[in-house]
Amino acid sequence: VQLQASGGGLVQAGGSLRLSCAASGRTLSSYSMGWFRQAPGKEREFVAVNRLSGSASYYANSVKGRFAISRDNAKNTVYLQMNSLKPGDTAVYYCAAAKGLILSSIRESSGYGYWGPGTQVTVSS
Repeated sequence: VQLQASGGGLVQAGGSLRLSCAASGRTLSSYSMGWFRQAPGKEREFVAVNRLSGSASYYANSVKGRFAISRDNAKNTVYLQMNSLKPGDTAVYYCAAAKGLILSSIRESSGYGYWGPGTQVTVSS
């Protein structure tokens, strides 16, 4: 499956952005879909995951209550709605897909076999 993230940009603190991740080659409904981010000088970190279409979603504590992951199977696209953005959310955001993702691995980038190029999100103070 090929993934392409979009929707990043520059936004002021407190603002919102919606990232999209369009997939081709396979239908996303049978994949767990996640979002990760990497800030300059830092390791890639887990943001959110929707394990399978219609199943539970999980979030990093730092974004819980502000970010929401969703998917539109008809469009083969996954979204990350980001509200109340903070300068600390500045990073390159990546979407990822996984088959057979187990619960203990949802926060590990190694659990995901498919990655798209990232999209830059910059939050100004």
